[in-house]
Amino acid sequence: MSNEGEISGHWTTGGLARTILDALKEAGIDTENLTAKDLEPLDNMHGGGAGATREMMALLAPAPDQHLLDIGSGIGGPARLLASETGVKVTGIDLTPEFCDVAVMLTEKTGLSGLVGFRQGSALELPFDDVSFDGAYTHNVTMNIPDKASFYAEAFRVVKPGGLFVSIGLAEGPGGPPLFPVPWAKAPEDSHLVSSDETWRLLEEAGFEIIEKIDKTEASLENIERDRGKIAAEGPPALSVHLILGADGPERLKNSARSVEEGRTIPIEALCRRH
Repeated sequence: MSNEGEISGHWTTGGLARTILDALKEAGIDTENLTAKDLEPLDNMHGGGAGATREMMALLAPAPDQHLLDIGSGIGGPARLLASETGVKVTGIDLTPEFCDVAVMLTEKTGLSGLVGFRQGSALELPFDDVSFDGAYTHNVTMNIPDKASFYAEAFRVVKPGGLFVSIGLAEGPGGPPLFPVPWAKAPEDSHLVSSDETWRLLEEAGFEIIEKIDKTEASLENIERDRGKIAAEGPPALSVHLILGADGPERLKNSARSVEEGRTIPIEALCRRH
């Protein structure tokens, strides 16, 4: 049974566009002349933020004449970052209508609409033809997906032969279940983690060749310590993903960090190729 209604409801806060624009104005940023750089602190909705997006971009090494698919694009931060720094065309798809609306609005305000577009839809039934994209990526989406086999099969279907696919997310660790609430789930029944080995198996069964399997735990722990030190010295940031997560965002982010530290979750990354 699909849990897509629950996923979309989980990520919908209402008034997100106004929340973001108000926070940007309060930070002294001209919201009518935005750049992708202005939005970096808040619109890369994953551990490591924009730095992690750039690491992913280095794996994909996109060329300006390519067209990439962002599966689970959120409010569009990674898509805008890739387009602004490489000139690549990116289409994002996300299940949550509010995220898609905000993604379009912010992309228009950054002048990137010629390169970046968004569709609302399901990652389990991508509304694209076979072999439509030169490459694809997904970042911290699979934790919400029970049917990972269909998720990866759809990614494989739309990528051209020889194209790269990067899958980044959290696997279950040996330390027990995550500490809830976390960014992707407020309760255990909404979290769908599998082991690293199961992730590799599912990717290969979908048809991908895994070029590189990466355990990001060490890098994640370094990011956690860096962020804690910065907050201790400067106070909580005015612009961060807590604006998207809502009132309990700080608690969810802390639990996510502790879950990595305690071995409850393992940040993993796979660089794959479609034959």
